[in-house]
Amino acid sequence: MKAKYNVISKGNPRDREAAPKYYPSFITNGRINERELARLIAESCTLTTVDVMAVVEGLLQILPRLIAEGYIVELGEFGSFRMRIRSKGAESPDMVTAGYILDILPRFTAGKEFKKVLKGATFEKARS
Repeated sequence: MKAKYNVISKGNPRDREAAPKYYPSFITNGRINERELARLIAESCTLTTVDVMAVVEGLLQILPRLIAEGYIVELGEFGSFRMRIRSKGAESPDMVTAGYILDILPRFTAGKEFKKVLKGATFEKARS
């Protein structure tokens, strides 16, 4: 199945007098929840949907905890998850405390195989 895109117009914020340019804008096909994901996985293996749901639920429970503890969680060729922080600076190293951490952000880094599959994606223009 090909991914679909619309065409959108964007003006140049640096030159408001310039003619707008047109860009492809990705359109999602919807969302897949855990239950549907488990059903799709179960179709391609010997596990039942319930078995797969148990594993998916376990992953969803343990992954955030491990990342919050500072681990990088590697899922093979799929990719890895880790924590990233946003912080503010201090005048000296002694002044830096955990309070200087402003935000905690999850970071996903796609693996080689994941990137390879995405690079092979094909697109078609959506009907207007």
